[in-house]
Amino acid sequence: MAPGFGPLEFQLVLLRRMADHHPELVEAALRELAMTRTEMREANRRWQAMVRSRSFPRGDRRYAAVLGPPESEDERRIGDMTSRALRWRVPLWPSLRFEVLIGPGGAVWNEWLVRAPDAPSPALNGLEDLAPWCCTVDEVAHAFPPATPMEGTAPTRWRLLITIPGEGRHIADFTWGLLQEVSPLS
Repeated sequence: MAPGFGPLEFQLVLLRRMADHHPELVEAALRELAMTRTEMREANRRWQAMVRSRSFPRGDRRYAAVLGPPESEDERRIGDMTSRALRWRVPLWPSLRFEVLIGPGGAVWNEWLVRAPDAPSPALNGLEDLAPWCCTVDEVAHAFPPATPMEGTAPTRWRLLITIPGEGRHIADFTWGLLQEVSPLS
């Protein structure tokens, strides 16, 4: 493990980006973790310094250094390429896992929160079901096909253009793969 930086601090990094959308949810999560906003900002500062350091591991070794060995690993075909999907528990969100997709040569293709294989997906039938932090990119895409991926507003952010029956077209915003908000397409 990276000295003084482990799963707790990594969760603070995830929360730091989510605070831009829902500071009230982040405050509740910080209380649950017995941490402060200052500690969250410091964890994010340290993470940014580590990932920019030439001596910090790259690829899957980066996450293993912070989170320990992955809980699960499998191969995933994407087109004609094969990647490895590694998943770690995230105690703050017990029904989710932090997933990293590693491409050929060890490059990180994607990193985000996904539903744990043994956890039930939420029922997503309409706009009222799309509450912040209730679901992942994949779950929204499957619930409201055809979902169109859009460019996110920053690294670690994703957007989907979705059509909700009876509600029209909306943009769903995600941070680290977790739903943050849904707004009508203007």
